[in-house]
Amino acid sequence: MSIPQMAKNIKVLIVDDSALIRKILTEILNSDPMIDVVGTAEDPLFARDKIKALKPDVVTLDIEMPRMDGITFLRNLMRLRPMPVVMISTLTESGANVTLQALEIGAVDFVPKPKVDVIDELEKYRDEIIEKVKIAAIANVRPYSEYQGVKNKATYAGVDKKHSADVILNKKTDSTHLKSTEKIIALGASTGGTEAIKEVLMKLPYDIPGMLITQHIPAAFSEPFSKRMNENCAATVHHAADGQQILPGNVYIAPGNQHLMVEKSGTRYYCKLNDGPLVNRHKPSVDVLFRSVVHAAGPNAIGVILTGMGDDGAKGMKEMHDVGSPCIAQDENSSVVWGMPGAAVKEGGVDHVLPLDKISEKLVELIRKMQ
Repeated sequence: MSIPQMAKNIKVLIVDDSALIRKILTEILNSDPMIDVVGTAEDPLFARDKIKALKPDVVTLDIEMPRMDGITFLRNLMRLRPMPVVMISTLTESGANVTLQALEIGAVDFVPKPKVDVIDELEKYRDEIIEKVKIAAIANVRPYSEYQGVKNKATYAGVDKKHSADVILNKKTDSTHLKSTEKIIALGASTGGTEAIKEVLMKLPYDIPGMLITQHIPAAFSEPFSKRMNENCAATVHHAADGQQILPGNVYIAPGNQHLMVEKSGTRYYCKLNDGPLVNRHKPSVDVLFRSVVHAAGPNAIGVILTGMGDDGAKGMKEMHDVGSPCIAQDENSSVVWGMPGAAVKEGGVDHVLPLDKISEKLVELIRKMQ
């Protein structure tokens, strides 16, 4: 995954009540030549003063701390002095809802802190921690007040070989598709995507075509995320299951450790889960979802790509576009990171580049035109 070079080193403040964690994180982050840990703080009250004095570019933040919990501090920080925050806490692994709340408030991403063998286990997260801090440094962070109006972050593969969707499903060469009354919406996202997806879903009517979503998210978080989305939108949201029929008025979110695909049998569409290799260093992969939609639905589908780092989904969206599927990408100003949508635009597979708050409206318009 390519990360834009910074003009200067990224200044990081580490906020954690454990002296051992502060020491390990400092060593990990300082091992990268682009990052300087400029300070540490054992609780949010010390952190408040150090942010003022040191002016960090990124803050890593624990959730459980003395004097003030991390969620309360994050809420205050994003309201008064919005800045990139990466959550690092044991609660991000076992308490998925707390993590999703942190992302809702404005945290850019999260990394789970190991519960045992902290020194050895945290070292295994070295590449992930470094990369997510770098991504956070270029993220478009909004004040918390903007998130308050919206009411009722990814598996990582380090330096593993980057596979394309070909390892899961061959590219379709026959572009023949019959027009169908059954439509499908396929959506992909990564960094910043949990809140972007929520904003899109909340504005869609209950009777939308069957919708499939691939969000880069760890396995422990995809089901709680699905439940959270189900509580916030008119359609029914599922944690996708293998063989599940795709029906209008329903949304299917990929499990965090399997590729989500679409298969067609007769006139019906079904979810298919695939446990194959990582694609673009992700599982689930947006490219895999989009390519499967080309195979199963062709021009009877709509593609959407939202905020996210990297280029997963760009080639798949171009394939959707080339068989006649209308395709939408989130614009740069409203994206936390304009990596994936930007790559899709560059690839030439996007028909509409829109701010996040206009995407649902465009989807409804396109659905009506396709009927």
